[in-house]
Amino acid sequence: MDVAIIGASMTDFGQRDAWIRELLAEAGARCLDDAGVDPGEVDHLYVSNMASGEFEGQTGVMNALVADLGLAPAYAARIDQTSASGGAGTYAAWQSVASGASDATLLVGGEKMTHRTTGEATDVIASLTHPVEYKHGVTLPSFAGLAARHYLERYDAPRRSLAAVAVKNHRHGVDNPHAQFRKEISVETVLDSPIVADPLRLYDFCPITDGSAALLFCPADVAGEYADEYAVISGVAGATDTHVVHEREDPTTMRAVVDSGRDAFEMADRDPSEVDVAELHDMFTILELLQMEGLGFADPGRAWEQVEEGRTTRGGDLPINTSGGLKSKGHPLGATGVAQVYEIYRQVTGTAGPRQVPADVGLACNVGGFGNCVTTTIVEAR
Repeated sequence: MDVAIIGASMTDFGQRDAWIRELLAEAGARCLDDAGVDPGEVDHLYVSNMASGEFEGQTGVMNALVADLGLAPAYAARIDQTSASGGAGTYAAWQSVASGASDATLLVGGEKMTHRTTGEATDVIASLTHPVEYKHGVTLPSFAGLAARHYLERYDAPRRSLAAVAVKNHRHGVDNPHAQFRKEISVETVLDSPIVADPLRLYDFCPITDGSAALLFCPADVAGEYADEYAVISGVAGATDTHVVHEREDPTTMRAVVDSGRDAFEMADRDPSEVDVAELHDMFTILELLQMEGLGFADPGRAWEQVEEGRTTRGGDLPINTSGGLKSKGHPLGATGVAQVYEIYRQVTGTAGPRQVPADVGLACNVGGFGNCVTTTIVEAR
């Protein structure tokens, strides 16, 4: 059964006074309103959230949201796949409708993080690494630094090409009213910022963020009853790579990106050349390049050239992260993958406002950890 997205919402990302239940309810209510669907019509609710217990001491968020939105007796479940929770939630919501188990499924993703110190938040996130790596103080930024150094040296790529990713995504984020950082930066600003994990500097990393986003799914054959303009998920797939990063044959190849992308393209009967716009998981600038290559948008070691040539800007051949990406928009873990699909939905339905690019086919790639788990989703206009 084909599955349609008939409603979508995204709250403001950044430092929010609201707690996780309020953030989730805000996005969920806006999404139902966007679709014009009564809460009583929802059969399934999925909540994408990595660590509400660790960050806020709040568990059972999916049950609380049923009450907060008046969804009872809808089935509810929480989806945790670390920083790929939103993508995994999209996959679960698609499955619930595609299987015929639900006629209306609401997905809400959210995270509350900014009330914790940077060290505390980093420690919570680092807990997803292998226990032995974690014991030795290995964090995701350190993996990113090692991969970036290897990539730059292996492919003779200039350091400024990573800075160009950050500059582009900040420029795109200026036009996103929900983005955490809505200001342009320069290559010099990136290269002069403090080192975090050599060769990566402060502006190569996304911020700690609060926020939420939501999507409403139904069978495509009834979508027209709710909306004149809607989108269909034509391909979706997930994959898992090694838990221990040093066991990988090539640290610049993200196998879970390759595998999930290949399967999503096969399901959609599409190839990379047919994608008009993409949202990639740029938690670190190097990840945008690695995903471009893993998904087939660029040959190995050549993605940096496309960035330098301006081909990934809104006016380029393949606009990437028109939302501003995680780098500018923000990265509230459980909400990120949902917000990526939100942006693609807006683009293919022609409702992205000043961010709009010509797009009929879009792709979102949501990455957990350092490529430990990935979900790739292809969304098309109908």
